[in-house]
Amino acid sequence: MADDDAERLGALFDAHAAPVRRYVVHLTGDVSGADDVVQETLLRAWRTPRILAEDPSSVRSWMFTVARHLVVDEARSAHSRHENAVADPPDSAARDATDAVFDAILIEEALRSLSDAHRDVVVRAYYGGCTVAEIATEIDVPVGTVKSRLHYGLRALRLALQEKGVTR
Repeated sequence: MADDDAERLGALFDAHAAPVRRYVVHLTGDVSGADDVVQETLLRAWRTPRILAEDPSSVRSWMFTVARHLVVDEARSAHSRHENAVADPPDSAARDATDAVFDAILIEEALRSLSDAHRDVVVRAYYGGCTVAEIATEIDVPVGTVKSRLHYGLRALRLALQEKGVTR
């Protein structure tokens, strides 16, 4: 660092360190952390040649902006949120399949309570993924009949599930 740059940096410190520190303390309320922000702000000024070339009295707004950005960056960082990095991420929680098994048993019992015609249409539509037209073609009945069986089958299925204690 040239003597001229050292003098300018010293002038920057003398002219702006105290006001920048007061500004940072006002923003954060942290007196000890303010010194770190002032130091980093002056370091960035030293690394930015155009700042050292300017008159020290004209750079205060630049330093306030840099200090504010440093405060915001620190507030957003993982350190300030008290997050700790770990070597291995924790295992993800696996869902217990017990509920799914009980649900499947419950639905199977409710489906058994339907008539064969209603159960056939409901199973083809919801488990087979067939459209009403496809079901009508497969079982050789009119489309309106499939719609009717599907409607009444679902209604009976809902009632059967409600009787088993499943509520909507």
